[in-house]
Amino acid sequence: METEKFKTALKVELDRLNSEMKELGVKNPGVKGDWVERTNDLDTVSADLNDVADRTEEYDERRATLATLEGRYNNIKRALKKIDEGNYGICEVSGEPIEEDRLEANPAARTCKAHMDEAL
Repeated sequence: METEKFKTALKVELDRLNSEMKELGVKNPGVKGDWVERTNDLDTVSADLNDVADRTEEYDERRATLATLEGRYNNIKRALKKIDEGNYGICEVSGEPIEEDRLEANPAARTCKAHMDEAL
């Protein structure tokens, strides 16, 4: 397996995700590796109710998107750690090698095809 090729792809994706997350949120100073969404000024006293509703909806969308990106980011960090430890490409369920084409499609894959629908 060409681990260096996957490592490079993972690092590129990590940088891209980091940039996207910076647009939506900030690093949580109280929890290492955690991100929190940026908030808009929710002036609920003098703001129009429709504006408050729109801002609340935008906030919820940013929070959901950030959570998805953060999950992907954490999986990539896990995959890079596995490369460094020498156990990259091993299914976390069965302990068998993850298929090369699966890693091509998703270098941060944690399972082989047979276990890809199992929640970890």
